[in-house]
Amino acid sequence: MKRLLIAIFSLLSVLGFSQTQIRLDKKLQHKIDTILIGFKGTAGIYIKNLKNGTSAGINYDTIFPTASMIKIPILLGIMDKIEKKELTYHQPLIYKDSLLYEGEDILGSFKNNETISLNKVIMLMLTTSDNTASLWLQSLGGGGQYINQLLQQNGFSTTRVNSRTPGREEARQQYGWGQTTPIEMVALLEKIYKGQIINKAASDKMIRLLGRNFWDEEALSQFPPNIFIASKNGAVNKSRSETLLVMAPNNPFIFSIITKNQEDESWGLNNEGWVLARKLATILWQHFEPNSQWQPLYTIEGKLK
Repeated sequence: MKRLLIAIFSLLSVLGFSQTQIRLDKKLQHKIDTILIGFKGTAGIYIKNLKNGTSAGINYDTIFPTASMIKIPILLGIMDKIEKKELTYHQPLIYKDSLLYEGEDILGSFKNNETISLNKVIMLMLTTSDNTASLWLQSLGGGGQYINQLLQQNGFSTTRVNSRTPGREEARQQYGWGQTTPIEMVALLEKIYKGQIINKAASDKMIRLLGRNFWDEEALSQFPPNIFIASKNGAVNKSRSETLLVMAPNNPFIFSIITKNQEDESWGLNNEGWVLARKLATILWQHFEPNSQWQPLYTIEGKLK
């Protein structure tokens, strides 16, 4: 009987049905449908009101590239190792040139054999999205296979680390470093917020770490600076992505927006994917906090007002 139920759920997933019961916010759904008109690419969105459980979205069960959002699952692997006493939060690490990921990373500028503490490598991965730091932490966190097992154990059937993970080569070709769906990214951040990943202390630490995002000119720019937000964003040529927990005073909410197959592959703030993310963020703040008088510093086109 159990196998039959699993088979049925798998079939429903393939056909585009969610295993999660959605309590639809019809007004918000209409607003989402409106901002997607004319977007040149595929967009997936999922929003959940943490106060009353209502949701809205589109393509929320569709698989998208995570880009740097995969660093949240990598963080899960690191925190699990810390909880099991296989790592310590402040332990010193020795940087090696062989760890270098070519780019503008801070850690990549280190000299061979320089020392840095684990907590600072975590900071670099989450705050500045340092890829050298992230690949190092992926290895320290048990590797892609171990992290994927943790995701499976916590109920995530789609979100996976692909890069440098045996058996995931085909998926890496299609999705890159990692893959996910908007609904699973929201569920992952919600579980962390509620203290349901590893334990309450580890979850609280993860939320704190995710509240220090250097990349604040995208969706983050459309929310007041005095509102706590835990977030991670990502970008590859044809994809832009952000997942945010927004502690709005009256209606805290989590949302994830991910794109793929974008025609616009530019890297400026006015990339069509980032413009869409700012449009969504603007709508969400107005929807959940209609009496707020705060005005963002950036326009939805990424320009200073």
